[in-house]
This record gives sequence, C-alpha cells and structure tokens, in this order.
Amino acid sequence: MADRIYLRHSTDKQTDSRQRHALAALLAAGAPAYEDPATSTRQLCLDRAGFTRLLHEAAVGDTIRIADAARLFRSVADILALRPVLIRRGLHLRVESGLLSGIDLASDDPGTKMMVSVLAAVLEFQRDMIGENTREGVAAAEAAGKTLGRPAALDPNQAAKVVEAFGEGAAVKALARQHQVDPKTIRRVLDAVGARELPGQLDVLPDWAAEQQSAPDPEITLDLPGLLADRLATTGDETVRRALASARTIRRGQGRSLRITAPLELHRAALRQRAALAADTAGPAARNAHRVYAARITAAERP
Repeated sequence: MADRIYLRHSTDKQTDSRQRHALAALLAAGAPAYEDPATSTRQLCLDRAGFTRLLHEAAVGDTIRIADAARLFRSVADILALRPVLIRRGLHLRVESGLLSGIDLASDDPGTKMMVSVLAAVLEFQRDMIGENTREGVAAAEAAGKTLGRPAALDPNQAAKVVEAFGEGAAVKALARQHQVDPKTIRRVLDAVGARELPGQLDVLPDWAAEQQSAPDPEITLDLPGLLADRLATTGDETVRRALASARTIRRGQGRSLRITAPLELHRAALRQRAALAADTAGPAARNAHRVYAARITAAERP
C-alpha cells in the first residue's frame, strides 16, 4: 500500500507551492505526485489527465492524498461520481486540511457516505456564495458609477477619429502607430461599430447620389486599387474590362493603382461587381482597398 499525491491549480498564473508545503512530509518520503496544472474545477476530476493517470497506476489499498478538498472537487456531483470509482478500485482518499480532513472519503460505510454528501454540499454552497457576492459587488460598483476592468486605451473622442479615418482609407496598423496602441485595439473599436464589415451596401448609393443619377454623368478620373483591378480584369463585365485595359498604371511603393477616366456610373459598376466577389476575397487588404475606392467614388459624387 502506497501514498499517491494529487496536485492541481486553476490557472497558469498560480502554483502548487502551498499544496506541496502541506504535503511536504509525503513528498520527502518519495510519494509520487500527479499534477493537473491550469485546470478548472469545472472539469470533473475523472476527466482530468493527471488524475486519470493516477487511477491507472494506483494499486488496491493505495491512498490518494490531497492538500484540500477543493483541489479535487467542489461539487456534490463530482464527489458522488468519484466515490464509486475509488470503492471499486479499493483505493482510499484523504484530505490533509479543511472540513474533510481525517476522513477516508472512499470508505463505503453509511456514516461516511452521509458525512461526505453533507460536507460536499457545504463546499458547493460556499462556492455559490462566493459567486453571488462577486456579482453583487460588481452590480454595486456599476451603480456607484465605477468603471470596472482595464481602462480603455482610447477615449470616445479618439475612437470616433479612428472610425472616421478608417472610413477614409487609413490602414489599421497605421492607426495603431498613430495612437500608440496595439492593432487589436483599433480592430475592437472598428468592430464595435461594424466599420470593418464588408457589406454589400457599399455599392448602394446614398439618397442624394441616387437623385443625381438622372443628371448627365460627367467623366471623372479616379484611381482603382490594383488589388481590385486584378480581379475585375478577369471577372468584370466587358465595359469595365475595356476601361481597365485603357487605364494608366500608377506605381505607389510596392503597390499600384489604375487611373481610370470614365463616367461615374462605370466606377459605380466596378464597385458593385467587386462587392459581389467579396465573399471569397474579403481579406484585410481587399476590404481596405474596396473601402478606399468606395470613399473616392463617394467624394466624387458629393455636390
């Protein structure tokens, strides 16, 4: 018959040093230890890798030692599921501290069964009370006007400027550098207002622009991002492809644009056709290029 030690902590920011201190004599005597680091008690002990390995290696008559009951279970369901397994395998379970210390939790006599059920229920009640107190504390803090959690990296005014700049074609990383924040922060701000979505509505004209369509459609010169032009050159309709073929290529660093002089309606048609292809090419670069071109068309439409 041997002692086998079980250790568990809930998150990767915690350690099992306190448990090891409570079980120091057994560890010094060479008792094997089985660990489940960063494992929540929401996962039943019988589903944990470390505890399962302990059960496989334990022999009849061995005793499982834990520093406190919460290391192994915190609910009635957990202990009630564990006890029959330990009894069938002929194992013992002892806790070094707390309400359950001094009792063989795997004993099959009626007194122990009743004691374990009552004390396990107490532990579950204690856990529920902690959760309830936490929720009440949060509600009280919110009612008092306190801001919970980490402070926002951008204030409302900065967030509004980010959304406006992005709508005008600014890239996420450029905005992150400008505001000295992580790009994830910029994306969260944009996603909160749906600014990063690539809606089919980008090809829908505002009311004032729709009213102008009845007027003569003058030719204007706009730069079509090369990322959009590459797809439209093969998938656009004949009118759009002819316009692309006669366009002038403008180099910008490692990228390029096609400078197209054509009626506004052709630019709108190119935008609509590109929007129809967005489902299979809606990566960040494609979304940004689409948005830039849409912004240029909108600016040209304004009276």
